[in-house]
Amino acid sequence: MGSAPSPTHTGPTSATFLDRIGIPRPLAWGFLGLLLFMIGDGVESGYLSPFLVRGGLSTQQVAVLLSAYGITAAVAAWSSGALSELWGPRRVMWAGLGIWAVCEVLFLVFGVMTFSYPVMVATYMLRGFGYPLFAFGFLVWITTATPRRRLGTAVGWFWFAFTGGLPTLGSLFAKATIPVVGEYLTLWLSLVLVLAGGLLTLLCVREPHGDLRVAEGRPVATLLKSVTIIWQQPKIGIGGVVRAINTAPEFGFLVFLPLFFTDTVGLSMSSWLTVLSAMFMSNIVWNLLFGVIGDRLGWRRTIAYCGGLGCAASTLLLYYVPLAAGAEVWVAVAVGVVYGATLAGYVPLSALMPSLSPEHKGAAMSVLNLGAGLSTFIGPAVVGLAIGPLGVGGVMWIFAGLYVVSAVLTLFLRLPDDDPAAAAGKAGAEVTDPAPSSLVSAAGPSDAPGSR
Repeated sequence: MGSAPSPTHTGPTSATFLDRIGIPRPLAWGFLGLLLFMIGDGVESGYLSPFLVRGGLSTQQVAVLLSAYGITAAVAAWSSGALSELWGPRRVMWAGLGIWAVCEVLFLVFGVMTFSYPVMVATYMLRGFGYPLFAFGFLVWITTATPRRRLGTAVGWFWFAFTGGLPTLGSLFAKATIPVVGEYLTLWLSLVLVLAGGLLTLLCVREPHGDLRVAEGRPVATLLKSVTIIWQQPKIGIGGVVRAINTAPEFGFLVFLPLFFTDTVGLSMSSWLTVLSAMFMSNIVWNLLFGVIGDRLGWRRTIAYCGGLGCAASTLLLYYVPLAAGAEVWVAVAVGVVYGATLAGYVPLSALMPSLSPEHKGAAMSVLNLGAGLSTFIGPAVVGLAIGPLGVGGVMWIFAGLYVVSAVLTLFLRLPDDDPAAAAGKAGAEVTDPAPSSLVSAAGPSDAPGSR
């Protein structure tokens, strides 16, 4: 592929605008492509389950199908970093796009159209490998191509595009198209969006880090590194634990908060969905803002105080404030917005983790993504074990305690150059659009503030 675009390749107005909002110019089309891809992936999120149940599947059968999908998605998220080191991020993203598109066609033609449950499970499960390889492959690309002083903002834009598509804009797209073309054809339109976003990224982004491989000829060692790095570099393992705690309560909340807000607080289901939508919209906006804040306040501080301690407080507010106020929807919306904002305080972790091990960025990102996958199981498991004996309040205190633990653990994630004198010694060496011969050199100079 061609060399990294020079700043002179774009006009001063567009360059200034991208610089000011923190999007790396050589990757700019990729963020738009990721948004389109994730909108397509999120189209089904709000209606696939009832659509299949109305078609004749039982709730238990749909649960099995979604669980199988979750397993493969977690495996793909874990392996995406190591595979990016082995093949280069662009090839991993091509694999993710291809898997998603082929398996979706098989799912719709041979599964949904004939309503063959075994085919639906097999094809949908395989499709689970698709979006993590594409999305997290691009995240690895971002972390290797972006100077570290701007990396927090760049990953903030990644999560802005990711969560903006899934589930928020994807669900809104489905809401608009289902009355016009129906539920089945809407699933085909989701394929069009995924292909459009994937091809936009892979054909228009020519930044050279996407094609660099640092583990050629060592596939087994590379994959094993994404596991062995946990005990070889304990900070990476700690970061994985922090990432698992980050969204474990979020997935746990989806199990019991709908019943809490409707049966105990007294909101209608429509009002509860309003609260949930506000929570996710807040999270989307603050994903971007905390990327910027992290680059200024310091990554560890932002994660520990805004994310960990902030989520601990907002989790308790999410329980006690509506309980005291009763069926006041805007009170519930307000505390939901606060929780969504503090949840975004963990965004700089995506910048911090690869910087903890610049020689093994892919393996570090694999551990980060593994934590994200495990959170989908940890949250509901905590609810299942604790809500019977302790009730909703007890579960909320457990989740708040986990957030405090994550804040304490984050304080141990110090970078090698957290010594301000060491950081100053390397100042001035940054290259804005680097094009090194390996991903290792893409770690960039240490121009982060000492607080990181």
